[in-house]
Amino acid sequence: MSLELPERVKIVEVGPRDGLQNESVTVPTETKVRLIERLADTGLSVVEATSFVSPKWVPQMADHNEVLRGLTRRPGVSYPVLTPNLKGFENAVAAGAREVAVFAAASDTFSRKNINCSIPESLERFAPVLEAAKARRVKVRGYVSCVLGCPYEGNISPAAVADVAGRLYRMGCYEISLGDTIGVGTPRRAQTMIEAVARQVPLAHLAAHFHDTYGQALANLLAVMQMGITIADSAVAGLGGCPYAKGASGNVGTEDVVYLLNGLGIETGVDLARLAEAGRFICAALGRAPASRVAQALAAREKDSPCGR
Repeated sequence: MSLELPERVKIVEVGPRDGLQNESVTVPTETKVRLIERLADTGLSVVEATSFVSPKWVPQMADHNEVLRGLTRRPGVSYPVLTPNLKGFENAVAAGAREVAVFAAASDTFSRKNINCSIPESLERFAPVLEAAKARRVKVRGYVSCVLGCPYEGNISPAAVADVAGRLYRMGCYEISLGDTIGVGTPRRAQTMIEAVARQVPLAHLAAHFHDTYGQALANLLAVMQMGITIADSAVAGLGGCPYAKGASGNVGTEDVVYLLNGLGIETGVDLARLAEAGRFICAALGRAPASRVAQALAAREKDSPCGR
């Protein structure tokens, strides 16, 4: 595998969905729509918009129809939504979804806690979604949780991750996002996992999805980019967390990822200043400061500059 860094990385912004889904503060639909549109205006090509799951399980995403229908779509930007089953898929397509995502786990215990079924049962549940999506020419992305550790089972073997990722890919998912859900991974472990998964899924179809619980997300991202990964999931302002993993912090901040990639001379097409503005916008609505270190530094610099006084 290559140890050279890529020339360009596609960033998949997951803040409006993965970042907001567990927030206790109810975010108004209009605010969500404005956030998504602001993010699209930064140059991001993918902004995950919402989740078509039952409001009983994820109340924050209960307005999924209104969010998707309220968007002014920017040409060249994809707005995928999460769909747990065929019913969710049908509702999403009816609301205008052109890309969806399904989510599995590399840990059977986590799968049962998260979506109330085993790994094999979850894949069976997704089969009709993939079939319906193919018939309607709707793209499907696959998520795999707990690729570097599980709050219940501890370490997860790379072979287990590769098995689930490979099955999703063969079922028809065009891209597989590998998630360190509880943020326990380290660079060497991340590389070992990618090496195993790449035997079943081409590197060009793999994405890295790191949480920053132990402050290793950027190091892990750099490590897997050296393996050939060119797609990174992140959340503006470092939003997010996992309700099934006590103490797990949010996704790596998109501002932090863009700053890192800019420093490496890797193209993203994303305007960092406008991205930071979008982060401040949603954090103001949530009543807290951004978790992203870069966002904090940019805000402090702006405050201290003569023009910012």
